[in-house]
Amino acid sequence: MIGALCTFDGRNMIIRTDETFDIDTPSGRMRLHVFRPMAEGRFPGIVLFSEIYQVTAPIRRLAAMVAGQGYVVAVPEVYHEYEPAGTVLAYDKVGTDRGNTLKYAKPLAAYDDDACAAVSWLMEECAACSGRVGTLGVCLGGHLAFRAAFDPRVRAAACFYATDIHSASLGEGKHDDTLARLPELRGEVMMVWGRQDPHVPFAGRQLIRERMEQAGTRYEWHEFNAQHAFLRDEGPRYDAALFLQCMDMAGALFHRNLT
Repeated sequence: MIGALCTFDGRNMIIRTDETFDIDTPSGRMRLHVFRPMAEGRFPGIVLFSEIYQVTAPIRRLAAMVAGQGYVVAVPEVYHEYEPAGTVLAYDKVGTDRGNTLKYAKPLAAYDDDACAAVSWLMEECAACSGRVGTLGVCLGGHLAFRAAFDPRVRAAACFYATDIHSASLGEGKHDDTLARLPELRGEVMMVWGRQDPHVPFAGRQLIRERMEQAGTRYEWHEFNAQHAFLRDEGPRYDAALFLQCMDMAGALFHRNLT
């Protein structure tokens, strides 16, 4: 398990999961949900980017698991410009439609500004953070974790079934520059995909990997027989065994880059 790869004492398994901080961004105040060990000390930081539904119960459990291994985890509300602080979208058609609408309404620059603000908060204002920062994300968040790694302060990014990279369609206008900016990546990136994921087909995955090779990206690549959102521990697509395997891989990535 991921915990075997980290250096911390048993007290770190007791975590705080109830903290929120509202921080400034160029597009307004953004709420961070922070999960961290109760133990004294300083720990590496992780910005965890959610799905289109914001900070749902499965995202909170994912954040708590990572924090319990000795990390300070900050989860931003990605649609803070459009929804009141604390809003969680439901895993239903109404929530999905709203989340997808906002995904393409929000300007690309605002996503990047949010990521920069979250990283800066961990590094400069969070007393519990060591200053070594990585990112992690699922679905929309996988793409955001990837883009956040263009920031040279981000040492590693774990990106799970990241949507819209292959189609260059994130944000307002559906015309992002993620693949064009690949040469900016300095940290190590882990890309994880489900082969049965209709949102990122084989040709799309191949395109991403080819561009990463061309750019000389430092990365690892994993594909599994799984559907989209296989890490989400609600609903029929959840794969518990694969969840544990992926958390172990993410733990190894963060351990070698952040500790």
